[in-house]
Amino acid sequence: MNRLLITILAAAAGARGATVAADSSRGEQLFETLSCIQCHSVNGKGGKVGPDLGRRIDRGFRPSTLASTMWNHAPAMWAAMRERDIRAGDLNEQAAADLFAYFYAARFFEAPGDAGRGKALFKDRSCAVCHGLTAATKAGIQPVNQWTALADPIDLTQAMWNHSPHMAVEGQLAQISWPKLTGQDLTDLLVYLRSVSPASQKPAVFGITAANNGESIFKAKQCEQCHSSYAALSAQVKDLTLTEIAAAMWNHPSKTPSPPARFEAGEMRDLLSDLWAKQFFQDAGGAGKGKHVFTAKRCASCHNDPSSGAPKLAGRSFTSSAMVSALWHHGPRMLERMKSKNIAWPRFDGHEMSDLIAYLNSAK
Repeated sequence: MNRLLITILAAAAGARGATVAADSSRGEQLFETLSCIQCHSVNGKGGKVGPDLGRRIDRGFRPSTLASTMWNHAPAMWAAMRERDIRAGDLNEQAAADLFAYFYAARFFEAPGDAGRGKALFKDRSCAVCHGLTAATKAGIQPVNQWTALADPIDLTQAMWNHSPHMAVEGQLAQISWPKLTGQDLTDLLVYLRSVSPASQKPAVFGITAANNGESIFKAKQCEQCHSSYAALSAQVKDLTLTEIAAAMWNHPSKTPSPPARFEAGEMRDLLSDLWAKQFFQDAGGAGKGKHVFTAKRCASCHNDPSSGAPKLAGRSFTSSAMVSALWHHGPRMLERMKSKNIAWPRFDGHEMSDLIAYLNSAK
């Protein structure tokens, strides 16, 4: 089963920017112990009542999209659980973060890959000129079945980046131009290459650390030669998936001075952890729009009314996983209170949830 160790911004009452480690192996266990598996499956493992969360064809989900989908589905989910006498356990913010890590490990937030397209790309982009699948075609160039980084796109990104000077030389000798890749291209290639290598027998890994040294790495690698600032690059990658970032890194060496700076062990992972992961999993949109969502969905009727018993939201930190935890803890009681006031259950699309998160985090 896929395993992901990823650090994300998780909400902590009264403490903005707190970080917790979220692990997909724990998320997988929670998927079973919280009884999600009785109705839902991930890549074929689990129940058939709900959709397979590892095989959705409408990918491109953001964390906020998943949170809004779970929120919208909650009343029907609670009813189905009552009918089946399912009693789920607690889902605190740590557990919600672990579940999100599990879904990321299942590539829920990535576009689906196609091995057939990947095979065609491997030929069309001239990869096969230098790289054999099971045997070396050129001295000193490992065949695909010896690539140890295929299970981890970040490791693969670092390996390709560091190897780019040698690849550029080989490409010039063979009169092959640098092959550009989109995020979808890389996804397809990875699906194909993993299918023809021992990597298919190993769990895929996405590992993101709790590093805060991204800017120092950015400067040490002279990234400022191309990027105006660390903040500007952070904003540029905010809405990308890891595979899209990996493809962008692959395309980048052709634009950098030769030779490009080399990344040592763990440096690419630390850079992306600090640069990308925190904001991706917070997935905050526009606070101004979020204020309108807060009003339009009538959130204020309870959360701004001390007599309702609903908690005040100002001063807390929110992420998509924190919204799911709040739904789990307070949703059933909230639904009953709303029914008593003849208020419809609020439904959100992904953009509305993202904007709402930004507004709640801006509230004083």
